[in-house]
Parts: sequence; structure tokens; C-alpha cells
Amino acid sequence: MTVPSNPAQPAERRQVAALPWRRGPEGIEILLVTSRETRRWVTPKGGRMAGRTDAESAAQEALEEAGIEGVIGETPVGAFRYLKVLKRRAPRWCVVALHALEVRIEHETWREQAERERAWVSREEAVRRVDEPDLKILIAAFEG
Repeated sequence: MTVPSNPAQPAERRQVAALPWRRGPEGIEILLVTSRETRRWVTPKGGRMAGRTDAESAAQEALEEAGIEGVIGETPVGAFRYLKVLKRRAPRWCVVALHALEVRIEHETWREQAERERAWVSREEAVRRVDEPDLKILIAAFEG
């Protein structure tokens, strides 16, 4: 974890994310969701959960945010940083461990469906849609 250079600046927040994927007729497909506040295309992500491994936490975020379940990789495929910008708080850097999730179940209804869109796209289109440079690299390199 990075130590902040300014003691008044909060430390980077640790998060977990799922990289939902499946094999389609044209190759690997990635499921992206929109963020609630900014409506940017992202992977399902959130905070680490007490009593759960990071992989289990990432799988839970995928279920809540995208209505999907599947086989989650225990070892992250990598990590990326992004600046979390909220309407009522100061921006904060987050470091996110990304876990591959091979999707086996896609629910028609899910917890956050009224707040998010989800879309299956090619790996190349996923790279175009996400904003975080390190996440783009991880998606581009992902082989399934």
C-alpha cells in the first residue's frame, strides 16, 4: 500500500473488482456496467468485505451490480488505480485487485438494475469504453 506524501491526505483505499467474461462466437466478451453517479463504463467493484476473501467480495459485487454469477479466480489477474470522485466528498485514489469471473448465470433481475446498465462487448470494445489506463491494459491482455 502506498504511503501518502502528505499526512493530511488519506491513504489509498483498497477495493476489489470482477472482470466478468465469457467465450462468444467472436472470442472473449467482457461484461461492463455503468457507474451509478458518473455513468462511466466500469467493471463491478467495491470494498473488501469482512469474513470474505477478496475473490468472494468481488463475486458479490458482480452479483449486486450486474446480476451475474460464475467461477471467480482466487488470484487477481492484476490491479489498477483510479480516482474515485463522489459528488459530496473529496476525490480519493483507490487501488483495485481485479479477479476474473467466468460468467455462468445471468439473472434477468438484480439488486442494482434500476441504477446501472450492463453490456456484453468484445475485449477491444471494453478497452475503448473504460477510462482507467491500467484497467485498459489488463482487459487487453486478458486471455480467459
